[in-house]
Amino acid sequence: MDRLQTLEVFIAVAEAESFASGARKLGLSSPSATRGINALEERLGVRLFTRTTRRVRLTSVGQAYLEDARHLLAQLQAADDAARGAASNPVGQLRITCPTEFGRIHVAPLLTDFLDRHPGMTADVVMVDRVVNLVEEGIDLAVRIGELPSSGLTAVRVGHVRRMICGAPSYFAAHGIPVTPADLASHQIVSAAGISPVAEWRFGPDLQEAVRVKPRLTVSSVATAISVARQGWGLCRVLSYQIGPDLDAGTLQSVLGDFEPAPLPVHLVHAEGRRAPAKIRAFVDFAKHRLRSVPILK
Repeated sequence: MDRLQTLEVFIAVAEAESFASGARKLGLSSPSATRGINALEERLGVRLFTRTTRRVRLTSVGQAYLEDARHLLAQLQAADDAARGAASNPVGQLRITCPTEFGRIHVAPLLTDFLDRHPGMTADVVMVDRVVNLVEEGIDLAVRIGELPSSGLTAVRVGHVRRMICGAPSYFAAHGIPVTPADLASHQIVSAAGISPVAEWRFGPDLQEAVRVKPRLTVSSVATAISVARQGWGLCRVLSYQIGPDLDAGTLQSVLGDFEPAPLPVHLVHAEGRRAPAKIRAFVDFAKHRLRSVPILK
């Protein structure tokens, strides 16, 4: 019998003034209750009950111990109730990691709406263009773009993105539109290190066609590369979600669509499985519906 169960037995016996009645209340046998109380008194080195053939009564020490035991179990029950509440109502801090531009364009807006709905929540978002180890870095949830390796993580697919070449209409008016990937050799290229860090770009559903490009300008910021392309200076390779508004407004247009690689899936990933706390479950449910409704991610 563990210490918690022993306390429960002690309280039941004290309230019933009977080992048999107290044990019956807890679904135990009378001898089991008696052994538990004897072990408790031996451990404490005091007598908690005076026993007669007809009644069991608390000693003065036992009466004081009863008050403390009731208070302790009440606190434990309160802790259990709080935990059950946290399991059904999202509270606490949610730590998320996502690619920088995806976080700026999509995660931040939906996260602020999520926080407005759940006043007991706070959030910390780590926007980096690398794969973060969720367990080692204390992250609750990640947005991952690309095929996922086998792992014990839980993944919810929310859409996909395309790898595309884009430029401004003014650039194409001045330099022409590339018809095949090989035509890129005669065009001015802006390389965004986060998207296209190598000088070889691959095309086709199976990435079977490789084209070596010689960027005139290489930047570490995808947003900067897009800005330069928007000004008509050159072409850059991006992920479709990064230029959705530009495509809609006509400030950028994509080319070589027939040669695009297969789309990349977008997932929400966490390590908690079916026992994920409410804060993760609530955000996943909220975010998946929002993200799946974004046209550029369909």
